[in-house]
Amino acid sequence: GIVYNSDIGLSPYFSYSTSFIPQYSLNYLGKPFSPLRGSQLEAGIKYKVPNKDILFTAAAFRVNEDHYLINDLVHTGYSTDGGRVRSQGFEVAANANITNDLRLVASYSYTDIRFENSNITDQRFNPYTNSNYGPEISEKGMSVPQVPRNMFSVFADYTLPRNIAKGFGLNWGMRYVGSTYIDNVESFKTKPYVLFDIGAHYDFSQISPMLKGLKAQLAISNLTNKYYVTSCQTNVCYLGQGRRLYGNLTYNW
Repeated sequence: GIVYNSDIGLSPYFSYSTSFIPQYSLNYLGKPFSPLRGSQLEAGIKYKVPNKDILFTAAAFRVNEDHYLINDLVHTGYSTDGGRVRSQGFEVAANANITNDLRLVASYSYTDIRFENSNITDQRFNPYTNSNYGPEISEKGMSVPQVPRNMFSVFADYTLPRNIAKGFGLNWGMRYVGSTYIDNVESFKTKPYVLFDIGAHYDFSQISPMLKGLKAQLAISNLTNKYYVTSCQTNVCYLGQGRRLYGNLTYNW
């Protein structure tokens, strides 16, 4: 990889990497699969606003993986070699301390992941009749299931002024996850969903310097208790986590 740090805070970069991962599962005949081999190209820009705690990043990528394992639809409970999968897209992010008390983090990613080279064919599935239909079609060029194409999130944290609530802070977040296909031939999609989170925190060092590093946090995820499906296969769907309240007490030194 290579990166150039300019005097104005702009840093373009480029990287190339390869990967090798042994795959220990066996196919239905009891034979091992070839290792998962990959290569990645990435290019992007990072911009640090001079004299500000503000960082913007943008990157485009392309990843090829050979011997990508998928579910064996003929032999239940086994995997099969899906051939080559290509993932490409871009992502942008911002991380900013807008003031000493207000912090904002936001990101968006677009991922197009498809079977680029596959000799596997399959029929499309109708969830209303719970059966396959039509002629078998090639998985080549189809989207890899259970991977959202679009994702967006934003998070803000605000520490309240000392004359209002010394040591207290509030935060808020939103998460958007796009639709995903349910199988290897794009039979149908799950619905996208949006979730909201809120939280609060308290710094005990505001009571006494001896308590520096002690912090309490309270958070609620999926604030509206939204009913949503995270992903589906042809015969089963997975529900998302409902509203959850949780807290923690941490001490750092």
